[in-house]
Amino acid sequence: MKHIAKSIALMLLCCSFFLPARAQHRFWEDVIQITGVTLTPDSLRAVPDVTIEVKNKDRGTYSNSYGVFSLVCSKGDTLHFSAVGYRSKQYVIPQDIQGRYFNVVQLMVQDTFYLPETIIRPLPYGEEFDYAFKYWDIPDDKYAIAQKNTSERAMAYLRQTLPKDGRENQGYYQAEQARQGYYYGQQRPIGLFNPFNWAQFFNSWKRGDFKSKK
Repeated sequence: MKHIAKSIALMLLCCSFFLPARAQHRFWEDVIQITGVTLTPDSLRAVPDVTIEVKNKDRGTYSNSYGVFSLVCSKGDTLHFSAVGYRSKQYVIPQDIQGRYFNVVQLMVQDTFYLPETIIRPLPYGEEFDYAFKYWDIPDDKYAIAQKNTSERAMAYLRQTLPKDGRENQGYYQAEQARQGYYYGQQRPIGLFNPFNWAQFFNSWKRGDFKSKK
């Protein structure tokens, strides 16, 4: 009985080694490289920017400007083709493909879609036109909005209200350190005896900058 139990345990141990290797070998047998092109059926013109995704898997690709695409998938997978203005297509990769490479030519049929109805009416005349010209609130376009957001007044307000980031704080600290190091070991000059400061003071006094404003 002991010999029989040892034989069974040895057989189970061998199966545990061979089964994963066999499953892994089977997985690599199913892997295949798909290369194809998306074309129109009438004139065989290339269809660019087609989304090719493997159904129920997080893999996919896009066709380039010539309609050419390439991706790796498994035999039996379903490829889903979709593009704006074209009908969606699906292609099932055959299971009996020989080799590791396979070429696909997918024809994309244009799809007709309808926009909602638009009614265009002329502008009113007379008093109605005057009222619309004065009181209609026409929203600004993107160019006008960009001009307002980048005006000198708006930029000055942002410079004063927005806090400094790390780069600006570092630059200010380094500049202050440089100013302190410039006068290291000597007395800093006093602005009270600077003639240029006195000239600016007299000019401001003549202009009336120091008058109280009520």
